[in-house]
Amino acid sequence: MTRWAENEGGRMRIIALAPEKDGTVQGALQIEPKAGWITYWKEPGEAGIPPQITLSPGDGITLENISFPVPKPFETGNVRDLGYDHPVTLPFTLTVADPNRPLKLNASAFIGLCRNICIPFQAEFELDLSKAKGLPLEENLILDKAARSLPERPSKDFDVTRHGLTDDRQTLNLAIRLPQASQAPKIYVAGPDGHVLFDQENGRLDDGLYQVDMPVGRLPKGYDPKGKSWDILVVTGSRAMETSLAFD
Repeated sequence: MTRWAENEGGRMRIIALAPEKDGTVQGALQIEPKAGWITYWKEPGEAGIPPQITLSPGDGITLENISFPVPKPFETGNVRDLGYDHPVTLPFTLTVADPNRPLKLNASAFIGLCRNICIPFQAEFELDLSKAKGLPLEENLILDKAARSLPERPSKDFDVTRHGLTDDRQTLNLAIRLPQASQAPKIYVAGPDGHVLFDQENGRLDDGLYQVDMPVGRLPKGYDPKGKSWDILVVTGSRAMETSLAFD
C-alpha cells in the first residue's frame, strides 16, 4: 500500500496486490473524509466530483473497472448529491500486458472532498508490485471487506424485469422484482455523465413487481440514448442491487 496523501478534508491511498498469473491486479482506492466532510459516488448528483484514477501511459497497465459501495443521499438546499460521509474503499481491477516483467504502478487519483465547499484533491501514487512477497494479509482483509460492501448483482428475487423511456424521453418506466415488498425502494439511476435520476412517481406493487416512473429531466443537447446503457442502483431494507439498463 502507498503512503496516505492528505488535504484539509481528508486523506486517500492506493493498495494493490501482486499480479495474478493471467495479469490481473486487484486493488483499491481508500478514501477517509474527515468528520463533516463527504466524498462522492461514481455519479455525484447535482454537484461534486466523481472519483477518478488515471494510470501512467506506457506502463502496460489498463484500468478495467472501479466498483462503488452503496452511497448515501445528501441534500443541501435544493442540491442533491450521492456519496459517503465515512471511510470508503473503492475496489478496482487492472490488467497487465506482461505479468512476468517487473511491475511499477504509477497512478493519479482525483476526488472531491466537500463540506461547505467542494475541494478538488489530486495525488500521485507509486507502488513497486514486483517486490511483493508472501501473503499480503492486511491488504487482502481490506479488499475482502470492500467486496462485501458492494451492491449485489441481479438475481431471481431482485432484478429489473422491464425498463424503457417514453417516446418523449421525459420519463423512465421501471418494473422491479423486490426481495422485500413492504416499502418503496430507494432508486438511483446514473444516466449520461453528470445526470442522476432521484425522483419516483406512481410507485405501485402490481403482480409481484414494483412499477414506478422516474422523471428524466433535461438530457444533454443532442443526446441519443439508443445503443447506450445507464446504471441503476436499487436499495431496499438491508439489500442493494446494481445493474445496467441498455437502450436499443
